[in-house]
Amino acid sequence: MRTRLLYTLAMIFLLILSSGQAMADKIRVAVASNFTGTIRKIAESFEKSTGHKVILIFGSTGKHYAQIKHGAPFDAFFAADARRPKLLEKEGVALPGSRFTYAIGKVILWSPQKNYVDIEGKTLEQKEFRYLSLANPKLAPYGKAAQEILQGRGLWKGLRGRMVRGENIGQTFQFVKSGNAELGFIAYSQVKHPGESVEGSYWKIPQSLYSPIEQQAVLLRDNDTARSFLSFVKSDESLKIIRGFGYGYYGIE
Repeated sequence: MRTRLLYTLAMIFLLILSSGQAMADKIRVAVASNFTGTIRKIAESFEKSTGHKVILIFGSTGKHYAQIKHGAPFDAFFAADARRPKLLEKEGVALPGSRFTYAIGKVILWSPQKNYVDIEGKTLEQKEFRYLSLANPKLAPYGKAAQEILQGRGLWKGLRGRMVRGENIGQTFQFVKSGNAELGFIAYSQVKHPGESVEGSYWKIPQSLYSPIEQQAVLLRDNDTARSFLSFVKSDESLKIIRGFGYGYYGIE
């Protein structure tokens, strides 16, 4: 009798376990490089609460857009702008009504060296540096913002010979962090972490000096798990994480 009871309990346990595994799902999400640290924390919380797996693929918004157009198997796309998600929606690639703004990006001029960049960005005019890092303006919205800032100060042409361009904002950050460039235009979120002070020195650039970096996400496949993940990104828990990394507000468009 006892043996039969143990056998029955074991079978019930295996059925529950296999049922949970069957319900678990994997999704592939293309993400703009600036959102790397933030979405990793969000995905970690989502995975713990649902059992689903989120596979994150990072890169420039422009490159992701091209890959999606050519059939890359992504379930969702977190861009660093609003233009590409709108285009995908218009072109019938993204699911209508799924697009929303999840963050407003902020640009800073940063150096890992203390007291190297002043709080007004006059370091740029002084030109006491060899290399300035920025993302490719044609591929990355943060690179486009950097170009607008430099053009607004009349420095774009004069500094072109000193520019080191990253394919995306992640590579741009690495150029500065590694010392290949003394300073660079990066996303504030790359050095602003919840509860920690920013290392080095930086100029927090007024958002009036560049076009708003409205970062939007969109659903690419009609997938319940992907829908759940996008809903989770809109939750209070995720919003707290997003703000903790220095982003501005987000909302449903």
